[in-house]
Amino acid sequence: MAPRQSSVFKLTWPLKTILQRSAFLALISLAIALLFLGKANIGVVERMRTATTDIVAPILATISQPVDAFHQAVGRVQKLTSLIEENERLREENARLLKWQAVGRTLEQENENFRQLLNALSDPLVLPITARVVGDNGGPFVRTLLLNAGRRDGVRVGQAVVAPLGLVGRIAEVGERSARVLLLTDLNSRIPVVMEKSRHKGILLGDNSTSPILDFLPTTATVSPGDRIVTSGDGGMLPAGRPIGIVSSVTDRRIRVKAFADWTRLEYVSVLRYDLPGMSSPDENPGDLGESRLDAK
Repeated sequence: MAPRQSSVFKLTWPLKTILQRSAFLALISLAIALLFLGKANIGVVERMRTATTDIVAPILATISQPVDAFHQAVGRVQKLTSLIEENERLREENARLLKWQAVGRTLEQENENFRQLLNALSDPLVLPITARVVGDNGGPFVRTLLLNAGRRDGVRVGQAVVAPLGLVGRIAEVGERSARVLLLTDLNSRIPVVMEKSRHKGILLGDNSTSPILDFLPTTATVSPGDRIVTSGDGGMLPAGRPIGIVSSVTDRRIRVKAFADWTRLEYVSVLRYDLPGMSSPDENPGDLGESRLDAK
C-alpha cells in the first residue's frame, strides 16, 4: 500500500508544479492585461464623457434660461417691492419732518417776537402783559385791534400797548378775557408826545390815515423830516420815552408822523402795567364805558 501511494505522489507532483507555475503566469498576464485595459478604458471614458458633455450642455443651458429668467424676475419684483416700501417710509418720514419744521419755524418766530418785546421793555417799573392779537374788529371809521388778554390778566383802560419797534396805541375797552386797542391812527386817538432832540412837546392826533398828525407844537419849534417822536408821559397815562415814529413830511398845514410799529403784521404785543396816580385799578369803576361795552359784546 505504501509503495502505491509513493508512486501516485511521484506522478502528481510535476503536474502540481506545472499548474502552480501556470497560475502564476496567468495572474501576471491578467494583471498586465488589466493594466493596459484600464489605461485604454480611461481614454475611452474620457472621450465618452466629453462627447456626452458636449451634447448635454446646450440642453442644460436651454433648460436653465427660463429658470434664470424667472429668478431674475423674482429678484426684480422683490427689489421693486423693497423700493416701494422704502419710498413710502421716506415719504412718511419727510411728512413728519416737514410738520416738525413748520412747528419749529412757528416756535422760532414766536420766540423772536417775545425776545423783541422783552428787549423793548427796559423800564423795571413797567410790568408787561403779553397778549396775542386775535383780530381787527374795527369798522371803516375805527382803527382797533382785539387782544386775548383782559381784566383777569390785569389789563385796564388807558394802558399803553407796545410792539418791539414802538407804541401801538392804548387800551380803550376791557372785558374779562379780552381787550380792544385804540390804534395811534384812530380818529379818537390823542397821545402826548415830545420831539426827542428838541424836547418840544405836542399832541399826536389820529385821523384814520396811516400817518397821524403832529400838532400843538410851540410856534418856535423847528421840525424836519426824520425827527424822532416819543411819548412825553404827560397826564400819567403812558410811560415817557416810548418810541412812536419819525416825522415823514412837513408842510404848511400838516406835520405827518410815520409810526415805527406796523400793526398790520402784529402777532404779539405787550400791555404795559404802569401804576401811576390817576390810573384806576382793574376792580375799580366796573361800570366804566370801555369795560362795559366790550363785555356786552
